[in-house]
Amino acid sequence: MTLRHWQPFRQIEQWEPFSEMETLRKELDKLFNQFTPRLQGDSSFTFMPSAEMDETDTEIHLRFEVPGMTADDLSIEVTDSAVVIRGERKSETKTEEDNITRSEFQYGKFERVVPLPSHIVKDNVSAEYSSGILRLALPKSEVPAAKTVKIKAAE
Repeated sequence: MTLRHWQPFRQIEQWEPFSEMETLRKELDKLFNQFTPRLQGDSSFTFMPSAEMDETDTEIHLRFEVPGMTADDLSIEVTDSAVVIRGERKSETKTEEDNITRSEFQYGKFERVVPLPSHIVKDNVSAEYSSGILRLALPKSEVPAAKTVKIKAAE
């Protein structure tokens, strides 16, 4: 019979709660980066327009807040899984000799991707732009479509 030295805590690993919190932080960073991929490291994308989505039995209604722009400044693409809106807000230059000019407006390129909760009929999408609000009406479909459609907003 052989004698063994008993080590009761040999199999227990030390729990480190802060390493688990770091893992959680990294996962949350990945999640946020999925929704704002263009904002990471690219200062040319300066703002993201606010969006509202409303869904009925037959349509999805999207509204984007893009004040100070025209319909020609906007590019709208509808894919099977999302709506992509791109544009650029051009800056206005003012020079004043004695006074200081302060501006809190955001200028530059932007892109907003809104995932869609269901498939839509891309050929029947309508867009209207007035008073700084872009409105999209997206009719629902049961069958997914394979192509991407560019939409022109009417003023």
